[in-house]
Amino acid sequence: MALLRSLIFNAIFYVSIIIYMIAGLPVMLLPRPWIMGFARGWSFYFTWLTAHVAGIKMEVRGRENIGPGPLLIAAKHQSLWETMALLQFFPDPCFILKRELTYLPLFGWYLIRTAQIPVDRKGGAKVRAELLKRTREAILTAPGRQLIMFPEGTRRPVGAPPAYRTGIAHVYSALNVAVTPVGMNSGVFWPRRSLKLRPGTVVIEFLPAIPPGLDRETFMTTLETAIETSTNRLVAEANHAS
Repeated sequence: MALLRSLIFNAIFYVSIIIYMIAGLPVMLLPRPWIMGFARGWSFYFTWLTAHVAGIKMEVRGRENIGPGPLLIAAKHQSLWETMALLQFFPDPCFILKRELTYLPLFGWYLIRTAQIPVDRKGGAKVRAELLKRTREAILTAPGRQLIMFPEGTRRPVGAPPAYRTGIAHVYSALNVAVTPVGMNSGVFWPRRSLKLRPGTVVIEFLPAIPPGLDRETFMTTLETAIETSTNRLVAEANHAS
C-alpha cells in the first residue's frame, strides 16, 4: 500500500511540475520578483501535495529565528523535499547549485531567470572567486536576498557521518552576515534515491543565528554541532513516533 501510494505521488509530482513550468512560461517575461513569487507558489503547492497524497506533513519550529534582510541559510540536506519546501520561507531565496541543472529544459530556464548561482564543482580558485563575487552581489545589494546553502554539498543518508565542506566558511567570511542553521528529518520519510515514501511528519527546525565574524574553524564547528544536534534529535523523534 505504501509503495502504491508513493508511485501515485511521484506520478502526480513529476507531471504537475512539468505542467506548472509550462504554464509559467509567460511569467518569465516579467521582472524577476514576479518569477520568484511564481516559484514560491510551487513550494506551497508541493508541501500541500506531499501532505495530501504522500501523507508527509510538515511541522515548522523556530520560525522566529529567521531574521530580516540578507541572510545565509545553512540547511541539512537529506532528500529532495527541502529543495522544494525551503522556498516558501523566504521572500527572495537564492540557491548555490551545480551548474548542470541550468542545462535542463524549462527548469534550467527558471534557475537562470531567477538569478540562482550555478557553480562548477570541479573548478578551482578562479571558480571560487567568481562564486564569492556573485554571492556578494546577490546578498549584499539592497534589498538583499537569502542565500540557501547545503554545507555538505549533496544529500546524505539518515545516520551517515556528517561531511561538511569548507565552501560555506569561505562564503560566510566573504559576506560577513549571520548564518541561520537548519536541522530536519526529511530523509526518514523521503530517502534519497528512492521512490518509496513513508507517511509521517517532516520537522524543519530553524536554529538561532550564528553571528558574523567567527574564525573559520570556530564557525565550522559551531555550524556542524548545531545542525547535527538538531537533526539527530528530530530523526530520533520520528523513529520513536513510528
